[in-house]
Amino acid sequence: MQPPMQPLTQPLTQPPAWSREEFEAKLRERGRAYHIHHPFNVMLNSGRATPEQVRGWVANRFYYQIAIPIKDAAVLSNCPDPEVRRGWVQRILDHDGFELNGVRDEGGVEAWLRLATAVGLTREEVIDLRHVAPAMRFAVDAYVNFARRAPWQEAVCSSLTELFAPEIHKQRLANWPEHYPWIEPEGMAYFRNRVSQARRDVEQGLAITLAHFTTRPLQERALEVLQLKLDILWAMNDAMALKYGVTA
Repeated sequence: MQPPMQPLTQPLTQPPAWSREEFEAKLRERGRAYHIHHPFNVMLNSGRATPEQVRGWVANRFYYQIAIPIKDAAVLSNCPDPEVRRGWVQRILDHDGFELNGVRDEGGVEAWLRLATAVGLTREEVIDLRHVAPAMRFAVDAYVNFARRAPWQEAVCSSLTELFAPEIHKQRLANWPEHYPWIEPEGMAYFRNRVSQARRDVEQGLAITLAHFTTRPLQERALEVLQLKLDILWAMNDAMALKYGVTA
């Protein structure tokens, strides 16, 4: 009589979760893939861009700016937690603006349009999206669709590229007035506003991510999601580099 067949593989033991500190460190390590290192962005921040390249960047990035509140609305629509929604809605107000009890804020989209006019574009040519590269549209639309379809916690996690955003805004504020004196100074208001807003947004997004992704498989999934967003931002810069070139 033959002995009973033994399973070919033994059940795998799930690796232990990283501590909150270890997990946060691994999220922050992904900053090495942030688009601050993309050749097109390096060109912009080092003063090598031509006026056409600067204008092309502003016009194309507008498509991303108008998609951000749509992405955040998708997070809200999927989130059943009212406390999270109360905090997250501020992101939409930051970009779309608001007027409440005599307080008025034009919002980040309007600030971006002021940047557009400061670099020599008209509002009309930016708003009608005539300059937006097809690959730019594809990358941005992919991000919005991800936020619509993914679990809301994953959509929140994807926003954590904001961990690395203050540095890129600081570079622009420090370098652009020197490198591009032809840009009207009031156009830089968007970057000044986002330095503080991004820090606040990071606190909220990071708290949600650390609280939800508490097993190793979930934590590894969070890293995949963050990498997806980093890849999308990189692809956006690829699209602009292909259209406008990279000045050596």
